[in-house]
Amino acid sequence: MKEHQCHCCPPTLPSIPESVFRLNRRSFIAGAAAAGSVLGGLSWNSILMGASAQQIPMPPGRVPLVVKPILLHDLPQRSERTVSWRNWGGVQTQEDADKEAARITAELADIKKTADFPVEFMEVTTATNMANMVEHADIAKADLLIVYGAGHGLDPLKTINKDAIIFQRWKSGPVYLQYEIVSPRFLRQHTDGQQVPHIQPEDVVTDSLDELTWRLRSLCGLKNAKNTKIITIGGAGGWAQPAGSVPKRVEEVWGYQFLDISYPELGKLLEEAKADAATMTVAAARTDEYLKIPGTILEPATPFSQPVTREFLVNCFVLDKVFRQLMLEAGCRNLTINSCMGTIMEVSKTAACLTLSTLNDDGYLVFCESDFVVIPSGVLLANITGKPVFLCNPCFPHEQFLTFAHCTGPRKMDGKKLEQTRLVRHYESDFGAAPKVEYPNGTLFSAISPDFESKSWFGMTGEVIDAPHRPICTTQIDLRYKCPSSVLAERMHGFHWMLGYGDYLKEMGYALRRVGIAWDNLDKIS
Repeated sequence: MKEHQCHCCPPTLPSIPESVFRLNRRSFIAGAAAAGSVLGGLSWNSILMGASAQQIPMPPGRVPLVVKPILLHDLPQRSERTVSWRNWGGVQTQEDADKEAARITAELADIKKTADFPVEFMEVTTATNMANMVEHADIAKADLLIVYGAGHGLDPLKTINKDAIIFQRWKSGPVYLQYEIVSPRFLRQHTDGQQVPHIQPEDVVTDSLDELTWRLRSLCGLKNAKNTKIITIGGAGGWAQPAGSVPKRVEEVWGYQFLDISYPELGKLLEEAKADAATMTVAAARTDEYLKIPGTILEPATPFSQPVTREFLVNCFVLDKVFRQLMLEAGCRNLTINSCMGTIMEVSKTAACLTLSTLNDDGYLVFCESDFVVIPSGVLLANITGKPVFLCNPCFPHEQFLTFAHCTGPRKMDGKKLEQTRLVRHYESDFGAAPKVEYPNGTLFSAISPDFESKSWFGMTGEVIDAPHRPICTTQIDLRYKCPSSVLAERMHGFHWMLGYGDYLKEMGYALRRVGIAWDNLDKIS
């Protein structure tokens, strides 16, 4: 097949040299710890790891955010006829502190029980000064500190290099001292400007457990998004950017570890998989099962597309199985495909579009085009929400709606329900199998737009007003948004966007501050 070049994709990158390591399984996993490792010498039997071809690997879950709660309180002693022997607040005795610690423990247990993200809360420690906590063993183990500011002595917190949330009570009672003084005495340090760089006003929560919970969700997502290990089929890239510049920036900002697998290596694995009768039997059975899913339509020929053949579908599930085994072997759930407009089609004898859809539906994070301008936004959004995300092309904004489209799209965007889907061919090549997912009208999306330099992202929410079938990439939606179209058109940067069900703009901005990326919530612009 002739190499196809679409106008919306950058020129095909040159082939990666076949200077690969000859690794056995143990050295493969050891090599996975090194950024930019080139992986080779693999075989289908070795990555099956002795398991049956009938077994379908599933991805590991998110790791929990580990939180250390600390109740800061006073123990004043009455002193008659002296000035101000006690501070503001309703926690003034050890009995008060013990009662408040028990309440905090119960509240956090309720959050853990109902949270849609994994979180572990350590035992509540009571302290009369944060200086007593600086060397506490739990501090080193924690990802986040929640300091309940019922008393004074908060200042040493600024020396602890940990994410922190300061929780205070007002109407929920008993009133905390820090409700009065957290801004002038701690955050501003008796000046008119913020003086504690890693703790900002948005890290202060008053009364609301819901406000606390979304911040925990954000930081859990950030923990799981940083230091991501990702398999890069055909190498890591960045849409229309100088070779190597974007992956280098992603390593610096996010700590990514790239595990490169060349196309010749992938081709060898696919040939071996297709020569394995058991693997092909499973791929055929999964094809039949997929076609029986309610709401799955095998689209007939259209004016701009031929019908999908069964061979294309079976090859998609062979590719699905190979990718699952590679991620299992590498100990990760992340993968991306370079040259997906051409080379992958030659190697797999199908398009990868449907394969990416089925993997994302099962909780993997797999992306086309190997565009690391946008992939970090998908990894972060998915780890915040616990749901699949949709990498797509934006069109030009007008009349407060924007068209998004790509030839792959997850069906299970809410993490539970499979949306109705038509199976068509990849549009630009009229080859392989691709899903046209029918995202319902009225569905709310978070839409994230990263810039080319990983310095400034913006986001907005949008509601689906149409899911047409135009002669463009197969999964396509029109989103109605809130801000003026002139503002959005002026702010446009980068290229690909990342979409996910629901409104998670607060969580995105809260996380991005911690990696030095500026955030602009366009929903706030009227």
